[in-house]
Formats: sequence, structure tokens, C-alpha cells
Amino acid sequence: MPLRARSAMLKAMREILNSTTAGAALRRVDYLKITIFGFALAALWNSLHSIVLPLRLLDLVSEAQKNTYLGLLTFTGLLLAMAVQPVAGALSDRSSFSWGRRRPYILLGTMAAILLLPGIGLFGSYAALFVIYCLLQVSANTAQGPFQAFIPDLVPERKRGLASGIKSLLEIVGGIALVRLIAYFMSQYSAGEKGIWLWLVLGALAAVLLGAMVATVLTVKEQPGRVGAHPALFPTLYRSFKIDLKSRPDFVFFLLSRLLIFMALATVQTFALFYLRDVAGVASPATATADLLIAAGIGMIAAVYPAGLLADRIGRRSVAAFSGLLGASGVLLMLLFPGYGYIIAGGALLGIAAGAFMSSNWALATDLVAKGEEARYLGLTNLATAGGAALARLIGPAIDFFNAYRPGLGYQVMLGACFLYFVAGSALLLKVKGRS
Repeated sequence: MPLRARSAMLKAMREILNSTTAGAALRRVDYLKITIFGFALAALWNSLHSIVLPLRLLDLVSEAQKNTYLGLLTFTGLLLAMAVQPVAGALSDRSSFSWGRRRPYILLGTMAAILLLPGIGLFGSYAALFVIYCLLQVSANTAQGPFQAFIPDLVPERKRGLASGIKSLLEIVGGIALVRLIAYFMSQYSAGEKGIWLWLVLGALAAVLLGAMVATVLTVKEQPGRVGAHPALFPTLYRSFKIDLKSRPDFVFFLLSRLLIFMALATVQTFALFYLRDVAGVASPATATADLLIAAGIGMIAAVYPAGLLADRIGRRSVAAFSGLLGASGVLLMLLFPGYGYIIAGGALLGIAAGAFMSSNWALATDLVAKGEEARYLGLTNLATAGGAALARLIGPAIDFFNAYRPGLGYQVMLGACFLYFVAGSALLLKVKGRS
């Protein structure tokens, strides 16, 4: 055997041995290190989408069109998220930074997001808020795309259900950890005491982002990027959204299923504050929305870790499909019994469904990705996540239209659509072979 070939083979064997040893020696704290950034991202988007932006828009648009403008704003931003994540992931797959492929993008994207956050409160027009929100989506998703590749990069396949469960758990905790505090601040803001309340919210979100980014950059140990790998922009853009349909036909059904489930979850979350305000007639919509999110969060926490373990034992697809049907039952409860207590109970069922779906479905995603292109394929996976969240916003004009015809009818149409999304998403999972 030629010396050069033998040297290359020995080098490849050492890399395989090192990666296997690292995976086998993965400690519990290592799971936390590679997933903690998800905590901050969940805190950011859950707070902005559920409480901050709906109340901020009431300063800028008419009451009769609030759902339409909220839907348009978040739909456009999430379209950008769909475009940015796969591209950022593909660029990181081909990067050759000495301190890793993923962390430089996490650092850059997070710092840009922190600089943009004050713009949510600085400007007094819908157009300016629209631009700032879109730029925030671009920067945060520049960090999120590469971050998502830590699990397939660093976790052995047999442990990815556990790792995905921990990732989902941290995202759930991040989604509800600040929500009560932010709801209190924004209740003061919406009561006419503008003052410092919005700035406290934005400052808290910036601090959480900064802390999680620093922890990730300093503690995650990546292998250096491939020497000589240079992410050419235009070929990368072309390849970022390409799926090999012949070798991965299941991946398309997987994406469609995930898109529908997240459409249902995002629809309820996005319009929850206005639904509680207009239908349940609560005195403090921000506080009531926080209560709904906390109830959902408790359900998610109860389900996400056991679901991740169960996905490793009986299969990802079965757990994910059942969680979709459970979500349909939660929406049906809210549709048939629109009282405050039933809405909270329905939210708890949605939380259990979301927790089980997030951990089992993400584990299924890590099984389906192509080797060597993990960040790109997981970026495409979140293309379905962001796409579902974006398409969910398009029902905003329909809510306003049917509400004008009969008060509350628009929200009934909204929940009926969510029920159909859940059922169809579960049915599509039956076409995904993967690990059943």
C-alpha cells in the first residue's frame, strides 16, 4: 500500500476511534453543554411571539386588524428563518475554523440579535418594528442552524433520543422560565404605565441570550473544522435546500408531518392572548397567557424526557404519531368548552403532546439526516418547524374576517383548523419508515 494512502487510512481510523470514544465517554453535563443554547432561543421567541409583540402591536395598529398585522409580521420573519437556517447550517458544515465549525456562527448570530433587540421598543411605527423583527430572525437563525448539529456531531446514535429529550426539556423550560415575569412587566406596560417595563423585558431576554451563548462557546468541545474546507457562497446556497429524494424519500413525509404539527402548536400560541382577551374575557390577557403557557410547559416537562427514552425503546415514529393525536384532543377540549379553566386544561394537554412530539420527532430527524451534512439536514428539519410556524400566521386575516361576521367565530375556525393539522400530521408519520 502506498505510504500516502496508508497514512490517510490511519488518520481516518484515528478520527473514528476518537469520535467513538468521545461518544462513549459523554457525561451528563455534556448533554447540558450542547443543548443550553436552545433554552435561550426558546425564551426569546416564546416571550416575543406570545406576549411582547401582540401587546406592542396594540400601540401601532387598529383593534379590528390586530390578528392580521400580527400574522403578517411573524409570517414574514419566519419565512426568513426558513431560508437562513439551512444556509447557515450548510456553511458551518463546510467551515474550517480552528475552534470548531458551529460556535463561530453561534457567536456572530447571537451578538447581532442582542444589538437588534432594543429596536423592538425604540420605534413607533409598524414598518420599523417589521424591519427590526425580520433582522432579528436572520441573526438568531444564523446561530440556531449550526447549533442544532451538536447532537449528531457529538452524540452516538444510540443516545440521541436521550439527547433530544434533554434539548427539548431545556427549550420547554426556557419557554416558561421568564414568562410570568415578562407577563407581569407587560401587564404594567399595557395598563398605560409604559415607563421602563418594556426595557426590562428586552434587557432580560438579551441577558439570557448572552449567558447561554458564552456558556456554549466556552464549554462545548468541537473537533476543528476540516482543513481546506471553504464554504463557497453560491454553491452552498444551491445545495442548502436540496434533498436526495431517491435515497431519502421518507424525509419529505417527515417534513410535511412536522410542518402540520407545528402549524397547530404555533397557531394556538400566536393568537392565545387575543383569544383569551376576546373569548374568555379575562381581566389581564398577558397574565392569562402566561398561565396558559405555564400549564403547557408543565405538561411538556412531564412528557419530554420520558418520551425521549420511550422513543429509544419502542421507536420514534410511534411516539410522535400518538402525540399528534393527543394534541388534537387538547384543541377539541378548547373548542367545545371555551371557559378559562377548560382552556388551561386544553393547554396542559397540548403541552404533553408537544413535549412528546419534540423529543421523539427530533430523535427521528437525527436518524434520517445524511452523514456529513447533519447541520444542513437539521436546518431543513427546522425549515418545517419555521414553515409550520409561518403558515400558522396566515390564519390571522381569517380570524378577523369571521370575527367581524360574528364575534368569536374566527377563533372557532382557528381551533377547527388546528384539530385538522394535528390529525393530518399524525397520519403522514405512518409513511415514514425510519425507526418505527
